[in-house]
Amino acid sequence: MTERSMDGQIALVTGASRGFGFACAAAMGAAGAHVIAVARTVGGLEELDDKIQASGGSATLVPLDITDDPALERLGAAIHDRWGHVDIWLHTAIQAAPLQPAEHIDAKELDHSIATNIRALQRLIRVVDPLLRLAKAPMALIAADDADGAKFHGTYAIAKAAQSALTHAWAAETKGRLTVAEIVPPSMPTALRARFFPGEDRDALTPIDAAAARLVDAISKGKITSGSRTAL
Repeated sequence: MTERSMDGQIALVTGASRGFGFACAAAMGAAGAHVIAVARTVGGLEELDDKIQASGGSATLVPLDITDDPALERLGAAIHDRWGHVDIWLHTAIQAAPLQPAEHIDAKELDHSIATNIRALQRLIRVVDPLLRLAKAPMALIAADDADGAKFHGTYAIAKAAQSALTHAWAAETKGRLTVAEIVPPSMPTALRARFFPGEDRDALTPIDAAAARLVDAISKGKITSGSRTAL
């Protein structure tokens, strides 16, 4: 059997049921990693499992809302009991509020974005950090975006800026022990982008599977360093 680039690794992917997270989880599974796929959408997770199995890989599906603190604690305990560690954590989960002018941002949408995109990321770090430290060459990758200053993107930009700040702080705190970095995917024809840019020429965008393949290649070849912001 030909050795695959991620054979034997445990890859945790949060936000795995659609878009870039789905494609990356599928690519990691095809590369030999056992994928722990976390998302709220059961149908998307089942579709992912079918794709990973078809490529000869394996996955464990975890239907879970990342704002559920007790569920995150149970997830961490279950991963430790079954696998003992996590080699790679990829976080792509995002709640994207409707585009609104800054002065008209809906309070409920803002609160939901803060809970899902900022608070939940910190709670995930709390759970996943000890599992990564038990791996030989642990890596945490947080999907980033360059939305700063884009009109009507205030709520989304707040979330991504806060995620970036938290990621860089974590990277500085764990330097030499973990590789913690941001990855910036190219513009892709995702459902999220369609909401932000309706009517654009989607054929001109980078295919999602191609972006996922670039990430797996960067991981496998050691191109990502701690504290970095890597464009795919």
